[in-house]
Amino acid sequence: MTLALVKYLPTSGKIPFIRARWIALGVSGLFILFSMFEFATVGINFGIDFRGGIQTEVAATNTTSIEDLRATANGLDLGEARVQGAGSVGDDRTTYLISLPLQEGEGLEGEAAQNTARQALEAALTTTFPDIQMRGTTVIGGAVSGELIVTGFTAIGVALFLMLIYIWFRFEWQYSVGAIIALTHDVIATIGMFSLTQMTFDLATVAAILTIVGYSMNDTVVVYDRIRENLRKYKRKPLQEVLDLSINDTLSRTILTSVTTLVALISLYLIGGTALKGFAFAMIWGVMIGTFSSIFVAAPILLFTNVQRESNES
Repeated sequence: MTLALVKYLPTSGKIPFIRARWIALGVSGLFILFSMFEFATVGINFGIDFRGGIQTEVAATNTTSIEDLRATANGLDLGEARVQGAGSVGDDRTTYLISLPLQEGEGLEGEAAQNTARQALEAALTTTFPDIQMRGTTVIGGAVSGELIVTGFTAIGVALFLMLIYIWFRFEWQYSVGAIIALTHDVIATIGMFSLTQMTFDLATVAAILTIVGYSMNDTVVVYDRIRENLRKYKRKPLQEVLDLSINDTLSRTILTSVTTLVALISLYLIGGTALKGFAFAMIWGVMIGTFSSIFVAAPILLFTNVQRESNES
């Protein structure tokens, strides 16, 4: 008797994925438009890495509210404070992240202004809440935050370009078009989700997006490899049927990879702590949207790029 669950997964299914391409592409298109609208109107809740300023992590008793902490920070007249819960510490304490905007000044003057604001914030918190625990403060200047924004988004752009070149050499240009559209879809959808939820977007999120690009590309390459193989094998079968066959052939592998990855990521999100929460959330969403795009975006695009069977013959 075997307990292997893999035997229950589909290995030769006949799910008509390509028949549903217009519905799937329509849903993807609407979500991308919504993501772009959210980004343009609401924007992204950039972390201190990208906007600069002061961020202090504190552990307060459960009787202390976010409103109390915000009122204390705003009373310093150092700009509008942001306060967000970051998890629990034991049964009687909760951690919070308190952020103040970048203080005016450049060079040494700006550095002095940030340190003065940090000291004022810490003093006000310890005076108002005697039981509060200071867990650390981060100060990032404007020059550093501006450089990090440029570097972060440049890294995403370079990754997409290199993936395009890789697919072009690995397959043909028709495949590279489908892959880059799917990857761009995943990146925009992830940024849109962060704009919608207003979760903190920081350097860890950029790292997650780059990881998502690699994961989604790996998933797409597996499907494309089977498509190329089946195009050689079934020279007279209609392209739509070949695409459906290929997706169904790789479906069990896709399910196993996605589920096992999600199990690890959900655990990381639940017990990984504040520092990893944004990264884990981006990865969870990225794995789901990447799996969707490999099946419903990358593969159907080959119908429109008119991939040639002759170029796939030995």
